[in-house]
Amino acid sequence: MGNSKPACWAIVPAAGSGRRMGASVAKQFLTLGRRTVLEHSLESLYSIPELAGVVLVSQGHPALVPIQAQFSGRRLIRTDGGRERCHSVLNGLSALADTCHDEDWVLVHDAARPCVRPHDLRLLLDTLAGHAVGGLLGVPVHDTMKRSDAQERITATVDRSGLWHAFTPQMFRYGMLKAALEQALADGYEVTDEASAMEHAGYQPLLIEGHADNIKITRPQDLPLAEFYLQQQGRL
Repeated sequence: MGNSKPACWAIVPAAGSGRRMGASVAKQFLTLGRRTVLEHSLESLYSIPELAGVVLVSQGHPALVPIQAQFSGRRLIRTDGGRERCHSVLNGLSALADTCHDEDWVLVHDAARPCVRPHDLRLLLDTLAGHAVGGLLGVPVHDTMKRSDAQERITATVDRSGLWHAFTPQMFRYGMLKAALEQALADGYEVTDEASAMEHAGYQPLLIEGHADNIKITRPQDLPLAEFYLQQQGRL
């Protein structure tokens, strides 16, 4: 790449069905105000001026047609989802194979995190600009943490010092992330997020404290909470 600055891309895995929401439509297509959850998440990412484009990883869905049309002028690439999230992310990385250099940055962001703040995105990019590995947004754990057995009886109180809630985006170099995901899957390792694949490969991603309102919509009660947060941010 010479001395040129690494490009910055985003991958949005949006192939999930959102079973825990109990809704007839996938959670990324539920509405917050006049826009879908997915549209809010994409709009957040497009607030990054240097973003080269977004890969939307999803199954074919009628609701995608107007969304793709809306973002068509801003380099939105769609590719099919995989069996699990990690497979979908790999599909997204593969869609960039002819475009990305190994040193380029990739931000993987949950479709169901519509409330991520542009300020936190800026903090992520600026903090990791010269970092060798990459990292992710999160917040330290403040609640008392309990461990339970199969019958949900407490077996221990867990020391919360050093514990974090892991959020997205998670930002890594294209080549390193692709190799780490492929290796983790080959090893049969359970990939819970991109950082876990990087950890499995021996790396130590950096945790960057963002705002706690960067919630993931997984249950029905999360939807009005996300709407409240977006209103507080002046985005609704």
